[in-house]
Amino acid sequence: MVRRTPFEIAGRTIEAGSRRTVDLPVSVLSDHTPISMSVHVIHGKKPGPTMFVSGGIHGDEVIGVEIIRRVLASKSMKTLAGTLLAVPIVNAYGLINHSRYLPDRRDLNRVFPGSQTGSLAARLAHRFLTEIVGRSELGIDLHSAAIHRTNYPQVRISPDDPEMEALANVFGAPVIMKSPLRDGSLRGEAKKIGKPILLYEAGEGLRFDEFSIRAGVAGVLRVMNHRGMISKRGVSSAKAAPQFCLSSKWLRAPMGGLLRIFKSDGSLVRQGEVLAVVSDPFGEKEMEVRAPFSGIIVGRAVMPIVNEGDAVFHIGRVKSVATAEGAVEDLESQLEDDPMFDEDEII
Repeated sequence: MVRRTPFEIAGRTIEAGSRRTVDLPVSVLSDHTPISMSVHVIHGKKPGPTMFVSGGIHGDEVIGVEIIRRVLASKSMKTLAGTLLAVPIVNAYGLINHSRYLPDRRDLNRVFPGSQTGSLAARLAHRFLTEIVGRSELGIDLHSAAIHRTNYPQVRISPDDPEMEALANVFGAPVIMKSPLRDGSLRGEAKKIGKPILLYEAGEGLRFDEFSIRAGVAGVLRVMNHRGMISKRGVSSAKAAPQFCLSSKWLRAPMGGLLRIFKSDGSLVRQGEVLAVVSDPFGEKEMEVRAPFSGIIVGRAVMPIVNEGDAVFHIGRVKSVATAEGAVEDLESQLEDDPMFDEDEII
């Protein structure tokens, strides 16, 4: 058998059948502290696709970091076909400072494609796009909700993209949502250069959530198996089809005060159902938050203190609440009991 050509990145060589962590220099802070982005490269013995998986584009989103750690610890990586580029922390500065942003308060996911000679955010975006995204055939980008909110596990795809819709079904998160591309986003720039990306959203900033982590690990491994990078052993297909949400809406607090939530993320709700009540601190006035249509709660606030107009629930429309109910229950129970999460398989 002809040995695969080594994979080269940032002047480092990774031989076929080996793995290595490589630091990609980005910039230097005012106190001479270097800022770099680290990528773990697994270069399989057998030929196959090159895929990246990334987390921590926003520094306060730690769930993606743990998902990638568990994927890299999976026994499936020992027989990998192709090449996996794993970047658990794209925005190291933000992670260290428990911040979503970079030093100049820029959101990294709004400055792509970046530039080689621009700001720290622009340089980091350029480095990631050219060294990681540009060398991959496919990517999975892992995110969480902003601080004080939480997201039910969901995959977001571009409208009118049947190929990624099919791959989102393979991923098997409970919910698939169509989300328009935004200017300066990683997904938007990746599409321009012909690199499809699945965006996974789950959990809360600066918090671990085992259900969201498991859904992410399972999804990444399913996609890798589907692309022929790892074997089927230890990778379970989703028991039910994800719920497809064609549209969604944020519900906002009708008044300021204390928010009492009656429905959790992932709950199926019917039109007119009471989701929460906002009361003033004196108990003299309260107002209900009701579902404007039937659907699934794909995101919600976690803080009990709200101002008038604050976003409190994100509701996704589903075709049938009755059908969705059984499917969501099946997917949740599978993630609780799936043998792919045995300690001997993923640590």
